[in-house]
Amino acid sequence: MSPENDSSLRQIFERAEGGDAAARESLFTLLYDELHRLAHANVARARGAMTWNTTTLVHEAYLGISRREGLSFVDENRFLGYAARAMRGLVIDEIRARRMRRHGGDVAFVPLAEAAIAAAGSPDEVERLGDALADLANLEPALAELVDLSFFCGFTLAEIADLRGVSERTVQRDWAKARLLLHTALERG
Repeated sequence: MSPENDSSLRQIFERAEGGDAAARESLFTLLYDELHRLAHANVARARGAMTWNTTTLVHEAYLGISRREGLSFVDENRFLGYAARAMRGLVIDEIRARRMRRHGGDVAFVPLAEAAIAAAGSPDEVERLGDALADLANLEPALAELVDLSFFCGFTLAEIADLRGVSERTVQRDWAKARLLLHTALERG
């Protein structure tokens, strides 16, 4: 990205953070391809456990984001992290609703984490993972954001290091800590 484009994007983030609805809409438009990629990954992970398609998930996430007051979009990293959390929440809610409609029917779900985090195979496990991530966000927001960026956004650890302006080794240490905390929370739950 050229310095000119980078400066322009920063200005849009500043306006969006100030509550400018048009700036939020501009962010959505500018980052649509990335949001679509995130949604595609979430829909693929659900593998039939929900009825929404990728575009529906992107638009539902946008509607949720646009209705929220006081959101902080300092940069692309935070915006995409928030969008990933919004999509994850929508996927979990849709799975819960579908399960309730099916009165406990067995819903297959693709694992959302590496074996160290735990394999989420049923709607109950998906809910537990969502709860564990919410607890992690309360305890260590930066670690929860890392999980969102890596797992739900699909960024590599090197890309996350670049986004955060830290070394890849730092991100690797944080990733190991996040996996350990999630694994511990899932075993307790």
